[in-house]
Amino acid sequence: MSYTIGKQKKIALIAHDNRKEALITWAKENKSTLRKHFLCGTGTTAKLISENVGLPIKAYKSGPLGGDEQIGAAIVNGEVDFMIFFWDPLTSQPHDPDVKALLRISVMYDIPVAMSKSTADFLMKSALLDEEYETHEIDYYDKIRKENF
Repeated sequence: MSYTIGKQKKIALIAHDNRKEALITWAKENKSTLRKHFLCGTGTTAKLISENVGLPIKAYKSGPLGGDEQIGAAIVNGEVDFMIFFWDPLTSQPHDPDVKALLRISVMYDIPVAMSKSTADFLMKSALLDEEYETHEIDYYDKIRKENF
């Protein structure tokens, strides 16, 4: 199975509370590149990006209120094909299972994901950012069928 990510990416921007300022700073540094793409994010993060960076961004619910699941569903539906997620590795989150599910979905659907500034910088500078890209999803349905017989 595969999916073609278009030249204009649908990018989700997400950050835990302790990482929101870092994501805002990063978005300001990459504003000229980000404005070429469609942006979305979880509630507070999207609001802060809009207010502080001045980029249009579709807001889903806050992460703990279901926003992580909404972004995951958007990945499944082909509405998000690139994710920048500045998460806090030292603070337990009440919605940690949701975060894990979101990361699992992003791997299953083979989308680019950055969880740190350096990785986000590398993705933003990639020649593939402005090109179409064919994902390489594993056919998990086939894998499940084979295991059950």
